[in-house]
Amino acid sequence: MSLAVDHLSFAYDDKNIIEDICLNVKNGDFVGIIGPNGSGKSTVLKNLYRALKPDKGKATLDGEDLYKMSYKKSAVKLGVVGQENFVPFDFKVEEIVAMGRSPHKKFFDGDTIDDTKIVKKSLELIGMEDMAKRNYSHLSGGEKQRVLLARALAQQTDFLILDEPTNHLDIYYQFQIFDLVKRLNVTVLSAIHDLNIAAMYCNKLYVLKDGRIYKTGTPEEILTPQLIYEVYGINADVRVHPKTEKLSITFLPKSLCRA
Repeated sequence: MSLAVDHLSFAYDDKNIIEDICLNVKNGDFVGIIGPNGSGKSTVLKNLYRALKPDKGKATLDGEDLYKMSYKKSAVKLGVVGQENFVPFDFKVEEIVAMGRSPHKKFFDGDTIDDTKIVKKSLELIGMEDMAKRNYSHLSGGEKQRVLLARALAQQTDFLILDEPTNHLDIYYQFQIFDLVKRLNVTVLSAIHDLNIAAMYCNKLYVLKDGRIYKTGTPEEILTPQLIYEVYGINADVRVHPKTEKLSITFLPKSLCRA
């Protein structure tokens, strides 16, 4: 599954939020979108999973116009985990996850034995099979986020869009989630807040600054002390960790550094 985004722009009340965004996600890529708060990361993704409609530009999924697809068809192809985990009505955890099967059904179809197995497996993958009967509203923010990932897994798509999916999670579950997604061998486009996580899991990065693409390349090309300072305004030490053989970034705030 591949995605091509050409010259995408979106404005709120005549104020440009993202401008001239071009992305290329090849089959099997794990692509990260990084950038400071307010740079437009979430807005880009919302325009791609169609929570928002772009003012200009186009996006094609495996060569097909994304914006001309039915919402059901795009939901079969794209699984989404957004930042927000609010659900307006109370459901059990397993019911939330079962919603991921909806794109594969006709309107009045009930759950099949296969659907039930897929829901159970999705909960097992995120370590929440024991909470299947719990009310979603009673969960912590991190638990809710994991349930929404399980719902996306239940869609069984070949492409996942993730909008900072580990924001509410502690360190253990942050790595559990990204390890799991990596093992799925699907195509991934994710907004990522943590640069060390981006360095570990992504094979390609897009840097957003002020609503535009600032630079693109591999983590090794992108995550340099110079670029980190230019984009985030903070000094950093960047080196390859001997255990992971991935870039490891240590931030150097002025108040804690010796002269």
